[in-house]
Amino acid sequence: MYNPSFFRIADPRLIADLIRSYPLGLLISLGPDGVQASPLPFLFFPDEGEHGVLRAHLARANPHWSLFAQDPSCLLVFQGEQGYISPSWYPGKATTHRVVPTWNYAMVQIRGTVRTTDDPAWLHSQISALTRQQESGMPSPWQVSDAPPEFIEQQKRAIVGLEITITHIEGKWKMSQNRNAADQAGVIDGLRNTQATEGSQALADTMSRILKKTDLAQ
Repeated sequence: MYNPSFFRIADPRLIADLIRSYPLGLLISLGPDGVQASPLPFLFFPDEGEHGVLRAHLARANPHWSLFAQDPSCLLVFQGEQGYISPSWYPGKATTHRVVPTWNYAMVQIRGTVRTTDDPAWLHSQISALTRQQESGMPSPWQVSDAPPEFIEQQKRAIVGLEITITHIEGKWKMSQNRNAADQAGVIDGLRNTQATEGSQALADTMSRILKKTDLAQ
């Protein structure tokens, strides 16, 4: 992706946090009929291999998984906080009017190679780990073992596991790093007080964290 140096993030902790906070990744690959894309929740294991490993599963009825026998390469996109940035939030608008709208966002793009599996033990481990991750904040967390074993076995026969060895990982946090301090403060204030939605608050929080890191780096 186009990723100017002032937006590029290499901090593995930030990248891992985004994937864990927004685990629904878009799996993209090329097949005989063109580009295929499947949104799937992933588990990220950053300490496995050189760049980490991702694991997921998809429906056996989804033909996407069969493409990897011919070409195991893939692209994954994880989208974090994002939102519209109004030019009216820049203090400079009142004097020069030389401002335009933009969009701020956090994104991780990954390239890797896919291995498919229908091994029952692997699938059970994967769905159990994904369930634990997503249920951890629930008042009464659901567990795979709560369902009848024969039902779970039936469900496992209807899915295919994916293990993606990451060959390249890249983070882009477009958070107004290319604007002056006054404009950055104006954007954060606009997100907090003008839009005032849950998404805009999250974007403002992320901007504040990233811009503080940028200041320390300078």
